[in-house]
Amino acid sequence: MAVWDDLVGQDRVAAQLTAAARDADALVTAAGEAASAEEPMASSKMTHAWLFTGPPGSGRATAARAFAAALQCVSPDRALGGAPGCGFCDGCHTALVGTHADVEVVRTDMLTIGVKETRELVRRAQLSPAGGRWQVIVMEDADRLTEGAGNVLLKAVEEPAPRTVWLLCTPSLEDVLPTIRSRCRLLTLRTPPVEAVADLLVRRDGIDPERAASAARATQGHIDRARRLATDDRARARRAAVLKLPLRVDDVGGCLKAAQELIDAAAEDAKQVAEEVDVKETEELRAALGAAAGTGGRLPRGTAGAMKDLQDRQKRRATRTQRDTLDLALTDLIAFYRDVLALQLGSQVALANTDVRDALERIASGSKPERTLRRIEAITACRQALDSNVAPLLAVEAMTMALRAG
Repeated sequence: MAVWDDLVGQDRVAAQLTAAARDADALVTAAGEAASAEEPMASSKMTHAWLFTGPPGSGRATAARAFAAALQCVSPDRALGGAPGCGFCDGCHTALVGTHADVEVVRTDMLTIGVKETRELVRRAQLSPAGGRWQVIVMEDADRLTEGAGNVLLKAVEEPAPRTVWLLCTPSLEDVLPTIRSRCRLLTLRTPPVEAVADLLVRRDGIDPERAASAARATQGHIDRARRLATDDRARARRAAVLKLPLRVDDVGGCLKAAQELIDAAAEDAKQVAEEVDVKETEELRAALGAAAGTGGRLPRGTAGAMKDLQDRQKRRATRTQRDTLDLALTDLIAFYRDVLALQLGSQVALANTDVRDALERIASGSKPERTLRRIEAITACRQALDSNVAPLLAVEAMTMALRAG
């Protein structure tokens, strides 16, 4: 098993990263431990900063983590001409499971990544690799950097430390500062084919082939969502409820009720995450600060600030969870109306939501393509409003009313 096995439908990207990993290995091995790997990098396929872009579900973070593992590969086969990234050696294995001392994977469940966290990363990036190869920083949510954090990162990318590699992941080029992207090598991933995603679910996760194909088709090649849909009863129930919404917006009352139910479902998701994570985090912090776990005892003086910081982070995480759940519902709605449009235009494209074909045909026969396009625009506008911090209920109510009036 090579490190690229979970990178679905991205053969060109895998080949480019493999070539870069070969050059990276040569820079470290041939130059020797005493030489700097910074100077020869300009003439090689390796560079100190990479920007992985592509639509949600394309595998940006998977590609970045696989590349990080290949950079740390210590397989003896490399000396015999084998490509780095065997997947079995200690360097590959620890990088992939998240325990390698020289690989830092940054992901956030908050709305943004701030200056403080970014400064910590930059400080780490200045350190020499503990294992003598590369210091790798994988930032899975580089699009969530605040402007101030982006400026902090820029300096580190402009003046890279020897043998430090930044791997930044964003949906598009526009999601990072122009000054950062101009200093990165760009890799653009595509949405993987539905068939390839279904095959991965069967091969890697042991999912029934029929269910895997249905989940891959419903999510249009989004790997993580397909896996969740195939394995999580709650996710399937939530999607089924969302796909009933177009049949429930015949009047104002139905529109408002449907909007409230979407908001309530998102709030319930945030509540479930809080129940699973917040209590444990709080107890662990109380214990670390000197209060006995589960007793609710008084905390030592001077520690209230730490507890307040944790509560603030938990609130921000709940806000992001709610927004992510809403965005997922809106994505499902867009896919529904795209199927409606395909039926109206007589397109031969495969439908994503074949399990609700009756509803698709009912909506398609009762309206025209122009109306369907306006409905898709209304959903897109709702997503943009949520990104702009419009009150969720107001944004969703405006959308459901537009779906009715469309």
